[in-house]
Amino acid sequence: MDEQKRAQLKHKFEMARQKERVDRQIEQAVEERGIVILLTGNGKGKTTSAFGMIMRCLGYGYGVGLVQFIKGEQQSGEEIFIREHYPQMPFCQMGTGFTWNTQDRAGDIAAAEKTWTFAANLLRDERLHLVVLDELTYMLGFKYLDEQTVLDTIRNRPPEQTVVVTGRGGGTAIRELADTVAEINNAKHAFAAGIKARRGIDF
Repeated sequence: MDEQKRAQLKHKFEMARQKERVDRQIEQAVEERGIVILLTGNGKGKTTSAFGMIMRCLGYGYGVGLVQFIKGEQQSGEEIFIREHYPQMPFCQMGTGFTWNTQDRAGDIAAAEKTWTFAANLLRDERLHLVVLDELTYMLGFKYLDEQTVLDTIRNRPPEQTVVVTGRGGGTAIRELADTVAEINNAKHAFAAGIKARRGIDF
């Protein structure tokens, strides 16, 4: 048997074993319900990943709700796209910008509580297949919102609804509640090398 045939047989054997493992995992995944996904870590791409899921759901015609804590002072491409193409989609921004810019704890807490009221209503809406709570972890980490209230509301959402939470930190409780936790970390980042953020790429 020549080397090429031997390599082909080895590849076929390894792929067959991998297919068996994947098929077994698929068979074992029998529970069907919405989940909680936490996208965290110090790296770039948490909100971008969440918006990818928004686009995926919209492609299937599912109902989606979006709440952005912290962001909203500077307009983003995502906001422009949603407001132009999906004006009916429930969408709320806290609108105060970054907390290190506002430097107003009382004002930020009031804005966070008002924004959370909107979010809580989405988390009770059975028509929504997906709710994204962008940068919610900061509200927990800074104690702008009551952690137990947030966790209970997410936990008691409609069973078919999936929730995506993004942001750094936020404590261990939100991690424990989440079904999936993804840590996004930078190996390199252009900004650290003095390269400016680009419209359409970074915002």
